[in-house]
Amino acid sequence: MLDRNKRIKPRPERFQNCKDLFDLILTCEERVYDQVVEDLNSREQETCQPVHVINVDIQDNHEEATLGAFLICELCQCIQHTEDMENEIDELLQEFEEKSGRTFLHTVFCRWTDGSSAQINCTYEMRRYT
Repeated sequence: MLDRNKRIKPRPERFQNCKDLFDLILTCEERVYDQVVEDLNSREQETCQPVHVINVDIQDNHEEATLGAFLICELCQCIQHTEDMENEIDELLQEFEEKSGRTFLHTVFCRWTDGSSAQINCTYEMRRYT
């Protein structure tokens, strides 16, 4: 996997160094999710736009990476086609959790124009409903 990554990535990237604004951030490992959440808590932004952080745990092997890539691609397509992401994302994540048998982590942040930030909905774990 490292050889493949070397071919498709021009250089290593650190989220903490990226200053772009995002609507949605996806991580594939809970440790990375925690780092993103921590970083977003410490940032000062000048928007009042929600930022969704979603973790889909994927084991670090070719088979899981391939399955995870398809799952994440499908999730992104569904999110892109929602009319109201803010009101539909919880239900969508629950559907994907049931479909995939995986547990998703989801946190929403909001940035205020005065530079402060607030984490809304607090970090919570989507539970599988049977």
